[in-house]
Amino acid sequence: MSVLRIPTFLVAIAALCGTASLAQAQAPAPKGTKEAPKPAAAPAPAAKPSAAKPAAPAPGPAAAGSADPTLIGQFGTWGAYTATPNGRKVCFALAKPSSSKTNPPNRPRDPAYAFVSTRPAERVVNEVSIMIGYALKPGSESSLEVGGSAYAMYTQGDGLWIKNAAEEEQMVAAMRKSAEVTVKGVSAKGTETVDVFSLKGLSQALDRLAQDCKR
Repeated sequence: MSVLRIPTFLVAIAALCGTASLAQAQAPAPKGTKEAPKPAAAPAPAAKPSAAKPAAPAPGPAAAGSADPTLIGQFGTWGAYTATPNGRKVCFALAKPSSSKTNPPNRPRDPAYAFVSTRPAERVVNEVSIMIGYALKPGSESSLEVGGSAYAMYTQGDGLWIKNAAEEEQMVAAMRKSAEVTVKGVSAKGTETVDVFSLKGLSQALDRLAQDCKR
């Protein structure tokens, strides 16, 4: 799969209820982060270049009910959700960071979220993405560190995806076995960030989603 992928379900769901509302069952934002007010329609992740899969249009009123995300289980720090934007079932695990740091310190930013998503209609299984909570510096290097390995992340707007898609299965396997994952990025203003996500419950959340997202 192309490294220019985008989790299209986020576009549809964010347009309906805002990314922040997806995490209302999660733990409070870490100290030092700025909680963003829940907008009527949160901005969707930035569109990727033409090589990316086209983002799904936001559902109309008739589809709104089925597109609302449903929490099907809370496992440690990870919530397991399903939704059906545009009639296509998607499943995702979602968590907020257990700690966040900025350099220079205490720089304001929106909440960050980690997703592991499955979209059967697109044959996508366990795609990792991070909504980092600020505009990333164009061309900057970001990384995800887990299980003693560091994975280079592709950046676009406020999102991170793994650069080498062939390594994603290995990365998810490491996430299942590890206690935490560290995500590093650089904002458009040059602020360096380090977010640590607890992985407690992720393996159980993914197992539950595998059962619920077979079709």
